[in-house]
Amino acid sequence: MIFFKHPYQPFIPNQATKLIVGTLPPPRFSIGNLKKGDVNFCYGSIDGQLWKILDTIFNLNLKFETTDFAIKQRKNFLLKNNIGICDIVESCEREKIDASDLGMFAITLRDMLYFIKKHPSVHTLLLTGGNSKNGPEYHLRRQLKEQNISLTPISLETPRIHEFSIQNTRIIKVVSLTAPSGAANRAIGSNPQYKHIKQQNPKFNTFDFRVLQYKKYF
Repeated sequence: MIFFKHPYQPFIPNQATKLIVGTLPPPRFSIGNLKKGDVNFCYGSIDGQLWKILDTIFNLNLKFETTDFAIKQRKNFLLKNNIGICDIVESCEREKIDASDLGMFAITLRDMLYFIKKHPSVHTLLLTGGNSKNGPEYHLRRQLKEQNISLTPISLETPRIHEFSIQNTRIIKVVSLTAPSGAANRAIGSNPQYKHIKQQNPKFNTFDFRVLQYKKYF
């Protein structure tokens, strides 16, 4: 087993209203062995799609390179839009050096409720994945269950939406977005909404599908 620790602390603006919640970046980020096009920041993998999606939605003209300028661009966007990033996994062990959530063992989680309570303006969690084993929703459910907090379904269509209550009256919305990774493309391909749009527009692809989905919640 090889131990991997999350290389980045949560980045949460003081007035954050939304938190992006994933698991861990690819192992190369933990060991500092980045490849061309990677950005040394949350979701910085050149192979990932989160920042490419946001770049398309908000016309950010982001640089995809291992520079301080590329990091600053992303931080400025988050600050301007009151969006934070707080992945739920602090560390794990892996048998193989790959980025799959299923390959994580001996997982240590971050206390999401602590960060939510510390930032009272947060009202929405944007999960970059669903309830498959070791995904962000899977781990959030575990944490809430340990605190006897119910996760109430609001919509079971893609993306699934739930909510839970803390501090008596504070409602937190949870949106389980389609993961911004190639691993989710097969699931998108079988999605009825995607099939319908694809039939109308053959050029429509899985990236376009994510852009439509993410735009609604960001």
